[in-house]
Amino acid sequence: MPARTHTPTIHPATGSVEVRLPWWAVALPAIAFAALLLLIMGSGEAHAATADPAISRLLARIMALVTG
Repeated sequence: MPARTHTPTIHPATGSVEVRLPWWAVALPAIAFAALLLLIMGSGEAHAATADPAISRLLARIMALVTG
């Protein structure tokens, strides 16, 4: 049984290649870049977090109950 050979289709060569991307393939990296840029730009205004004494007392009681 002879095997068939595939004859390639010949497309005329053009000077440009058209690539179509879905909208989200461009939008998502742009949004991620903008978010990271905002995080970097806003890091100069960072302050140390202050803990509320009530929360620290609650966490201390939970730790005391868990450890016995």
